[in-house]
Amino acid sequence: MSGRRPPYVAPADYHVPDSAACKKAISLVREASPDFLFGHCMRTHAFAVAMGHKVSKPVDREVLFLGCIMHDLGLTAAHDHGGTFELDGAKAAHHVCVSEGLSPDRADLVHEMVALHNSVGVAEYRQPEVALVHYGAGADVIGMWVHDIDPKTLHEILEQQPRDGFGEGMARLIEDQVTRKPDSYMASMVRMGFLKKLRSANLG
Repeated sequence: MSGRRPPYVAPADYHVPDSAACKKAISLVREASPDFLFGHCMRTHAFAVAMGHKVSKPVDREVLFLGCIMHDLGLTAAHDHGGTFELDGAKAAHHVCVSEGLSPDRADLVHEMVALHNSVGVAEYRQPEVALVHYGAGADVIGMWVHDIDPKTLHEILEQQPRDGFGEGMARLIEDQVTRKPDSYMASMVRMGFLKKLRSANLG
């Protein structure tokens, strides 16, 4: 940002795209995820749209939603196959996209969004959809970039999708991941204090 106020983004702007693939993804994530994780994925999409001003290229809105709603599939029991949760989730999301008829390029982009969503210093410089899922997830998890969201937009998103129980619930999922996968990228983040930031995040 260059000192300018972020633009207001209305709820209609972060509505769910009306496609079979998006409906399938919602159903899959809702079935596999605890409520706090499903809410996080929905907020990630809304925050990503709210920060659309941070990218300079056009965004594929269906792909953006698919990557956002499925970015944490690897944290669920149904889609955790023993690898890093980012890559397990990316494979699951890619499968959904292919089975729903997305082109190989678009399915690959969703895979990259999920695989790189918490890759600080990398995701920001990839395709705009990759950057935006990274921004959206980071805003919800530890409050990164919330200054790039209009205050009214932020309030409306949190009112529509409250963060009730999210911090502690997500912390427990991450603790389980790093216990079972001590060499994962997330384990290094936990060693640097990630869980404390997660548990203390207050978006307003």
